[in-house]
Amino acid sequence: MIETAGIDTNTNWPDALVRELEGSRANGRVGQKLVSETDKVRVWHLLLAPGERFGFHSHVLNYFWTALNPGRARSHYSDGRTVEVSYAAGDTKHLTFDEGDGMQHDLENIGETPLQFVTVEFLDSPNNALPV
Repeated sequence: MIETAGIDTNTNWPDALVRELEGSRANGRVGQKLVSETDKVRVWHLLLAPGERFGFHSHVLNYFWTALNPGRARSHYSDGRTVEVSYAAGDTKHLTFDEGDGMQHDLENIGETPLQFVTVEFLDSPNNALPV
């Protein structure tokens, strides 16, 4: 079960984090490795060791992710939120975006075990895919 806790709308992030956010608005790499792409989908893998962080990236396509193992993570979102989440193996979340909408965030493994995800983006979404 996905649990969210510690939502913080304080945007007093370190300057380096704010600069990274601002410089990554067009970053469409939503995983570490693009393992498959067709005219309909992109499939990504992401594996973070404890303490490892995946930098800011932007989601504009409808997509879903699945956690392959349990763990804990922290994300900073472009709206100023900082959210900590606990994952169980098999947790899956679907997200959709209207034309012109999207989401930008990072992901840091704050747990004691590796964190692994598969993300599938749908290229027939209302928005055009960002470059990867």
